[in-house]
Amino acid sequence: MADAEGGSSKKSFVSRLWRFLWRPSTTIPLAALLIVGFFGGIVFWGALHFALDFTSTEKFCISCHEMRDHSYTDLKDTIHFVNRTGTRAICTDCHVPKEFIRKIGAKIIATKDVFFHLTGKIDTPEKYEAHRLEMAVSVWETMKADDSHECRNCHQNVWTETSAEFGGAARHHKEALKAGNLTCVDCHQGIAHTLPKEFVRPADEDLFADPNAWLAALKTKAAESN
Repeated sequence: MADAEGGSSKKSFVSRLWRFLWRPSTTIPLAALLIVGFFGGIVFWGALHFALDFTSTEKFCISCHEMRDHSYTDLKDTIHFVNRTGTRAICTDCHVPKEFIRKIGAKIIATKDVFFHLTGKIDTPEKYEAHRLEMAVSVWETMKADDSHECRNCHQNVWTETSAEFGGAARHHKEALKAGNLTCVDCHQGIAHTLPKEFVRPADEDLFADPNAWLAALKTKAAESN
């Protein structure tokens, strides 16, 4: 008897739930809204990832002439484009994080580039050079803030495998490791793009004493030039 009552109660609950799901919200049943919402979510998620992947291609990055004629031209003359290993870095390897949340943040920030393109802020060689320091400082600040995260996506063992290096690289990496307050971009500026004419490479002893001074000085110069 108890089992029969329990089964009847379950059927009654399922029936009530079923009627609730299919009860019109105004004109459309709730279940239909849930189904549409579910498949709509799948379409949205797929479209989002497609957009993220498409806007992370080299073809997309250099589709505007500012990047193609200036930034990309810089890159082609560096070791990150042509080297003995046969590997090549593209724009997003250095400028877009791999992690989803950080990638979304980077994409949102990058929308300012669309505005600069539409307003012609750097659409001539003269304008680009006038803003080169400002753009470089912005990127260097970002890289210092996240401990050169994008560099480490490829160069994972630089700090720990100095025994495999030789000459100046081994010495400088050991000194930097010993200092404990440096990140890749403190020493490796201009490895993918032409350095601003205002840039002056700090002496090792000055860099080790205050690893933030060089960038602070350039940030001041960039602010004064705008």
